[in-house]
Amino acid sequence: MVALLTPLFAALMSISIVNVALPAIESGLGAGSSDLQWVLSGYALAFGVVLVPAGRAGDLWGRRRFFLLGVAVFGLASLMSALAPTPMVLNIARVLMGVGAGLLTPQIIGMIQQLFRGSARGRAYGLMSTVIGVAVAAGPAIGGLIIDVVGDDLGWRTTFLINAPLTLLAFVLAFLWLPRTGGGAVTGTTSSTGTRTGSGGRRGLAALDPLGVALLSAAVVLVMLPFIQFRSGTGAFLGAAGLALMTVWAFWERRLGRLDAEAPMVNLALFTRPSYTLNTLVLSLYFLGMPAVWAVVAVYVQQGLGHGALVAGVVTLPSAVMVMLLSTAVGRRVETSGPRMLVVGTVIAVLSMLALAGATALMGAGSGSLWLVGAALALNGLSQALIIPSAQTLSMQDVPARMAGAAGGVAQTSQRLFTAVGIALVTGVYFSIAAAVDHHAAVLVASLAIAACMLSAVLAAVLAARRARRAPAAAS
Repeated sequence: MVALLTPLFAALMSISIVNVALPAIESGLGAGSSDLQWVLSGYALAFGVVLVPAGRAGDLWGRRRFFLLGVAVFGLASLMSALAPTPMVLNIARVLMGVGAGLLTPQIIGMIQQLFRGSARGRAYGLMSTVIGVAVAAGPAIGGLIIDVVGDDLGWRTTFLINAPLTLLAFVLAFLWLPRTGGGAVTGTTSSTGTRTGSGGRRGLAALDPLGVALLSAAVVLVMLPFIQFRSGTGAFLGAAGLALMTVWAFWERRLGRLDAEAPMVNLALFTRPSYTLNTLVLSLYFLGMPAVWAVVAVYVQQGLGHGALVAGVVTLPSAVMVMLLSTAVGRRVETSGPRMLVVGTVIAVLSMLALAGATALMGAGSGSLWLVGAALALNGLSQALIIPSAQTLSMQDVPARMAGAAGGVAQTSQRLFTAVGIALVTGVYFSIAAAVDHHAAVLVASLAIAACMLSAVLAAVLAARRARRAPAAAS
């Protein structure tokens, strides 16, 4: 788990740490607003595109191999980002970082599914949730501290450079500790020439379903672009084209699956498993709202209240502490109380956003403080500790090991898509209200918008819990 989760920490920290580094990048490289947009979105876009094919490739040809490749690409691209002389080089490096993160992330889920059983699997996903929560919540604090200590230009470069020793350590540990056999779980044989035959007798890249990869990759790009770059009529057209391509992809995968269950990149029979479909939906709806919190709070503390990057990061620490303290314990109890914890977690997520709205309303009236904002975010950390390990474990409980990488890739891609949509919508609301009224009103309205998103997650969690209660009765 140390080998698996060390690069995951670096990959997810790279999402949130950049939020506080953008002003320093702007001044250090002379970057324009479009350059800064792609510093954020280039990483997210590449991450989302690579996840599903990388998961399938790991299922076919060995998860250890693709995990090591992903760690290497991510580490080298991080070094390239730290040394970037121009905004263009930085953005190319950020895309490569996204590719590396997309390669390694689904292998982690596949490895956990392959190597752990029963309550041990829940504990493993609990550890994974701890790393996710701490990396995302602590990223701004780490970035703010670095920039405040060493200055703007060296500071933003160091936020990328710290990934290099982490990934080097992870590569060595993974090389030493991850199993060399059993990584490729999809049925296949080896020919007399030594060529690995993938599913259904398909060899080489043909086993990866290249048409399915191309269709899904194009669809993901087209769906995400309107929310990260083209917020106009052109963007609406691109998004509609992406949804149409995704429909074509689904028909193609269904047709291929009818001919040979092992042939498609994603066997759509996966979605006939209610535990996978419903719990993946809960996580996706959760990610529709919650990642936007960190962007909103970072802007509010720095632009609205006039504090520095360090303070903006420190405010998020209560959330990270709650996740760190609770996620592993939650993972131990998923087998017995998972559905119940999922419902409670989504309800607390709604309450945390209402608390954040209340805290900023008080600050707008001159009687609140950042301590109240931190307390609201601590509630958010509690909700995350309950939701992510529960939903992750429950979604994968009926997924065969041979499909684990692709299944994890699909779930992660869904989360990236919902995250892109949520951040675009919530930050759009925030900046509109901030321009019309003030930052206090903006974060209040944005918090209520996120709470509305979380209500949909509550409904999905209740549905998943009811289905989980009926499943044992049906089995008996």
